[in-house]
Amino acid sequence: MDMFAELERLTALHRSGAITPEEFVAAKERLLPRSSPLERSFADDLAARRSADAQADPSAASEALTRFWAILLHLSQFAGYLIPLAGFVVPIVIWQGKKDSLPEIDRHGRAVANWIISGMLYGVMGFILSFALIGIPLVILLGLLGIAWPIVGAIKAADGKVWKYPVSIPFF
Repeated sequence: MDMFAELERLTALHRSGAITPEEFVAAKERLLPRSSPLERSFADDLAARRSADAQADPSAASEALTRFWAILLHLSQFAGYLIPLAGFVVPIVIWQGKKDSLPEIDRHGRAVANWIISGMLYGVMGFILSFALIGIPLVILLGLLGIAWPIVGAIKAADGKVWKYPVSIPFF
């Protein structure tokens, strides 16, 4: 068996708890007798981190995954600047695809979907009112809010909070 495969086997045994950290270090030193103290220290630190990650609370990993998808959900509204209508479709697809596996995404998805629908309605009203000139500042304000609020929503999602977009109509 080559040295790399043996190291992988030892690491797997250490992660599973079949061998103690002391046994892991001793076996590794027998396998790598010429490694420098710095290399051994780095390898020990890496093995300890991996072991701690494996034994960590699974809810922490789920929370990190939820935060990642929530941030992506909020920021996916900007896809519409690259591909027409993608700013409406991509958030809905993410919401519907992840709400069952990550229940917290359902709350974020509802907030984003409510804002998207509200923004479209406000845009239509602003367009109609622009013929009376009052709608022009409303459309400009809506454009600025369409940039700022997804960013604020993503920042709040990174903190683990669901942010209801102001002036969004609660459809969901």
